This record gives sequence, C-alpha cells and structure tokens, in this order.
Amino acid sequence: MMELHQINKCLGKKHVLKDVTVSIPDGNIYGLIGPNGAGKSTLLRIIAGVYRADRGSMMLDKEPVYDNADKKRQVLFISDEPFQFFHATLKDMKNFYASWYDLDESLYQTYREQFHLDENKPLKNFSKGMKRQGFLIIALAIAPRYLLLDESFDGLDPLMRREFKSAITARIAQKQMTVILASHDIKEMQEICDAFAMLQDGQIVTSGNLVETLSQVHRIQLAFDQLIDPTWFEELDLISMRVTSKVVNLYVRGQEPALREYLSTLHPLMMEVLPVSLEELFIQKVSWKENVQ
Repeated sequence: MMELHQINKCLGKKHVLKDVTVSIPDGNIYGLIGPNGAGKSTLLRIIAGVYRADRGSMMLDKEPVYDNADKKRQVLFISDEPFQFFHATLKDMKNFYASWYDLDESLYQTYREQFHLDENKPLKNFSKGMKRQGFLIIALAIAPRYLLLDESFDGLDPLMRREFKSAITARIAQKQMTVILASHDIKEMQEICDAFAMLQDGQIVTSGNLVETLSQVHRIQLAFDQLIDPTWFEELDLISMRVTSKVVNLYVRGQEPALREYLSTLHPLMMEVLPVSLEELFIQKVSWKENVQ
C-alpha cells in the first residue's frame, strides 16, 4: 500500500503541492488528473523518490521511498521527457535500466518486434511517439511493483494507445503491478483507470474509486413556475449550481432515489436526472472552486 499524508512541496517560490493526502491501493490503475501545472508531475517525482517532500510523508509499506534503495527498486518512473544518453540506442537504454531492475529480455524482444522498433537506432533519431513506445516497452518488460507514467501516451496514435493500454492491463494481471498515470486527457483516463485523484492548483479536489464516485454524482435540471431561491438546495451536497431565472442546473452528490424524493417536494414543473462523466465532474469541481474563492 502506498500512502501520502499532508504532502507539501515548493519549487522555488511556487507552492506546487499543498497538503496532498491520498492512499493508492495495490494492483490497479490509478489516475492523477488535472490541467498542466496542477502538480501531477511533481507528485509523481515525490512518489518515485526523486524529490523529497518539504512537509508530510510518502510511505510504501510504511517505509519512506526517498533515500531507500530497496523501495526505489519497486518503483519505476517514466517521465514525459524520459532521460537518455545523448548517443544512446534503445538497446543501450534497455541495458541501463536492466542494471537497476529485473528485466524480462524475452518479453522486451517480443514487444520490440510487435511495435517495430529498431533497438540499434539512436533514440535522438526517433520520433516523439517512437521514443515513448521504446521507454514503454522497457517499462513493461520490467513490470515493477509500481509503474509511474507521466503523459506517456502523448504523441501516440489511437491504435498505439489502444495496444499499449491492452499490454499494460495484461501485465497488471500477470505481475500484480500498480500503474499510476498522470494526464490531462480526462476522457482517456476514464476509459482505463480504476481509481483517481483530481488535482487543481496543487490540491486534491476529489478522489476515490472511479465507478463508485461517478455513480454518486448526478446532473439535475429543474424548471419551476417561479423565480428560484438558491436556499431551496442548501440541504443538498452540491458540487455546483447554475440558476437562470426559473431554471436551475445542479451537479450534486447522493443517491438518485433520495435526491428525486427531496426535489419533488419543491414541486418542479420538470426534473431531469443525468449521469456524469469524469470530464464533467472535473470541470464542475474546478469552476465551482474558482468561483467561490
């Protein structure tokens, strides 16, 4: 189990992470979701033991990762711009990683052939997408206990994205690997993640199991025969509310039957309850947070 408690980190004068607390269960795909600059990459570097938190703790099996070589070998971080030696080939980088991690050479070769990558060609001559493919197949051949991927599907075409998602899912099943993905592509994250944390301005605005969280959030549109008083909805667990004359749009947490029962007591002319996507939830959480600050 990986547990982060009250993580704070400043880079220069910028307070990048603010009291981040989250537990990441083993054996699933965990998404760190947020816009550019939200703190996702910094949080991944703290998890990997690259950065030390200024305050708070990052524990793996109740042991710190920073300055802990045994725990660091259980974590592999592939950044949005992976490190490479200037003249290195894919084979050179594979051998470099193999000196630190247990790497399945046969599986590496299988992946390399599947994705048609020349291991003797200098990486500096690879396209952005091909370079990402190369580091992803190294990561999958290692299959560490925790694999951290920072925008690692960026630059891949839709077919390659699908193939790598399939390969990641297969390796999780084979090795009980936990994958932590950071991305601003929220639609894609909804397709692949089991659980998630949303970051905005260095803070977690919501987190949890993806299916359970979305099942508890609803978009509700109501129309009335009179002007709307926002205090009518104070008893609800609101994420956001938009009132236009006699129509109100709510994003609200709760059980649908209980919400319908309560809202029916207000005698609306019309009530429509709709499911919510992860992208909608993020937009509403962020815009509502900004409006109330």
